[in-house]
Amino acid sequence: MSEQAQCWINGRLMPGSEATVSVFDHGLLYGDGVFEGIRFYQGHAFRLHAHLKRLMDSAAAICLAIPYTQEELTQAVTDIVAAFAEPEGYLRLMVTRGVGPLGLNPASCTQPTVILIADHLSMISENQRQRGAKLVIASTRRLPADGLDGRIKSLNYLNNILARMEANQAGADEAILLNRNGHVAEGSAANIFIVRDAQLFTPHPVDGALQGITRSVIMELAVSEKIPATVCALTAYDLYTADECFLTGTGAELIPVREVDSRPLRHCPGPVFSRLAEAFTNVIYQETGIR
Repeated sequence: MSEQAQCWINGRLMPGSEATVSVFDHGLLYGDGVFEGIRFYQGHAFRLHAHLKRLMDSAAAICLAIPYTQEELTQAVTDIVAAFAEPEGYLRLMVTRGVGPLGLNPASCTQPTVILIADHLSMISENQRQRGAKLVIASTRRLPADGLDGRIKSLNYLNNILARMEANQAGADEAILLNRNGHVAEGSAANIFIVRDAQLFTPHPVDGALQGITRSVIMELAVSEKIPATVCALTAYDLYTADECFLTGTGAELIPVREVDSRPLRHCPGPVFSRLAEAFTNVIYQETGIR
């Protein structure tokens, strides 16, 4: 937490240093809740409507009633961004099941807790970003949809954390999770794209990929840039033999990849990544009013 961090909890704005939650909150006790990560640029949240829509979908999937409308949450975002000391940063919007007695039963919680945090987030240093990320394929597998659907942005990220621990132990920047069929799902905290023969490929959500907001922007840009793009099943072989590879996400933004499991890729950054990165920056400029 930085000194500039701000928090908004159930309608009350405060410095991050003063923010507290109950030890009996089921978000803390059991990871029972959902969240969104949102970037803001020059005081404007990027693709806020899409983030709030996904938050509502995640909450609906776990039968969690959010006690604020999208309009009220939009105002909360506006307020916390205005209170933050800098024009650019990262928001974490969380909705937990709320305070309740010990025990898993969600029916024991009567009032959800809604939390907004404004602070800085950097998944990778600028030096690492320029060099390109080093990835490893984790032995930890993505949970199947009949266990926990990957489209739900749950507060329980232990599956992802275990994969990231493998990356740390291997001296890598990020881990890639496969599903139980051996298909590529995503990174521990980012979606993944590859380029082969000037065509773009990314895993399908049915294989465990989050329907990422930045991922969707890249798919839109591929159309406008006339880059053929396909959502399909990918395996480790596809990563190893790709011309280019890159990660996308609200936290990650866009990160080129230089190697996967010690196999160097042909280009980093490659020409397709460079085109999309420039177009992505232009979209941010257009949608947040940066001049």
